[in-house]
Amino acid sequence: MLILALDTAMAACSVAVWRDGTTLAARREEMARGQAEALVPMIREVMAEAGVAWAELDRVAVTIGPGSFTGLRVGLATARALTVAAGTPVVGVTTTEALAAAVDPAQRAGRRVLAAVDSKRDDLFLQWFDADLAPLGPPCSAEPQAVRAQLAEGPAVIVGDAAELLAPLPETAVAVAPDGATVTPDPSVVAALTAVRPLPAATPQALYIRPPDAALPSGGGQLRPDLP
Repeated sequence: MLILALDTAMAACSVAVWRDGTTLAARREEMARGQAEALVPMIREVMAEAGVAWAELDRVAVTIGPGSFTGLRVGLATARALTVAAGTPVVGVTTTEALAAAVDPAQRAGRRVLAAVDSKRDDLFLQWFDADLAPLGPPCSAEPQAVRAQLAEGPAVIVGDAAELLAPLPETAVAVAPDGATVTPDPSVVAALTAVRPLPAATPQALYIRPPDAALPSGGGQLRPDLP
């Protein structure tokens, strides 16, 4: 299966072309903003490097959140545009499951896995998984103190860009050494997760833990609930 995978959910812009377990080409650039300008040129680069045509793609994979409101909109809008232009179906993956799946099996053996995302506020976006990556609950938000208490309940490994916000860690917890694949979602992991999933009946929607920071125009107006 040939998949183009995108991630702009957090503080990076990442793209990969993946086929049957092999990454043919990939790019990743850390950026807090600017994904809208960087993503399409990056897609063109990896498609050219991989030597594949748009018509060859079986699906497009994209992270759907939790994460940055603007980043999620960029990734999903681009994925939907590719669907319209090339007729390629889109499959979504949460940022938390992509982060958890990047943890080496030896590191998570006998441990719960905590995928933790910096919300840029006083809390964290997070999701718990067991050692086999089965979700122990849905993505949610919590303050660091509450998460530390949960970490103290038993062995756990932490992955994601919010791991450092949980310091000092209890003795029962360990953080994965940070690199690109463990701080933000690895698009190759995103592709692998979607390769084994059935195609969704509808286009994936953004997963927001809280409403976006948005205000009505001073002269009145209405927020568009139909937008992602």
